[in-house]
Amino acid sequence: MKRLLVLSGGHPYEEAPFAALLASLAGWEVAHLIHPHAEEAVAQGAAEAADAILFYDMPGYTFADGTVTTRPPSEGYRAAILAHFAAGKGAVAWHHALAGWAEWPEWAEMLGGRFLYQPGEAGGAAMPDSGYRHDVAYTAEVMADHPVTAGLPTTFDLCDELYLAPVFAGEVEPLIRARHAFVRENFYSAALAVGGALFSNEGWDHPPGSDLIAWHRTVGAGRLVYLQPGDGPATYADATFRRLLANALDFVAPASA
Repeated sequence: MKRLLVLSGGHPYEEAPFAALLASLAGWEVAHLIHPHAEEAVAQGAAEAADAILFYDMPGYTFADGTVTTRPPSEGYRAAILAHFAAGKGAVAWHHALAGWAEWPEWAEMLGGRFLYQPGEAGGAAMPDSGYRHDVAYTAEVMADHPVTAGLPTTFDLCDELYLAPVFAGEVEPLIRARHAFVRENFYSAALAVGGALFSNEGWDHPPGSDLIAWHRTVGAGRLVYLQPGDGPATYADATFRRLLANALDFVAPASA
């Protein structure tokens, strides 16, 4: 039985449908930790027994009174995550994990992209705050014959949240793209949302972005897969997505697990 550590917290989600998804993962012994306790637990060794980590978290932020403040992870947490990959173990970073740890630049480097709640830096370049759009009906297109996409149809339909955010496309192996125009007009500003203006892009500008929604990259001696679909229960329950997630977790786990 392979061992999976799931980290969540820092971003809301529906707990019962999420738990049902985790229960559907055959062949995995699942441990689930929630921030802020998760950070301390990982720093104290909670990840050492895990063959893979599923990051469904968005830590390092405090949202209050129309503003956002950020902080880096503890040294112990950072060391534990880096040790996990150095040992040849892997991870799946899922959906809003792309926004996690705004003050840990290596996190974005490991994931291959970065969602910004405020203007900042990504991939060595200054970038505006990122864009989001809920409940987008789109067609996902498989781009590669790969263990992560094994058994998936060439195209499949989803209704989920999409991001307009930097993706380090030259540094990742593309797996799935979304047939959608990743341009400013189709998204809302994250910074405006934090300030209380939800679903607005007034006065906001952002360059066209990548249409990649799933990719793979090597981190240390391990593997990391990023999956953007996963905003809520409809995607949790989708049979094709469940196959995708299961494939990704199997792929990033060491062969000896």
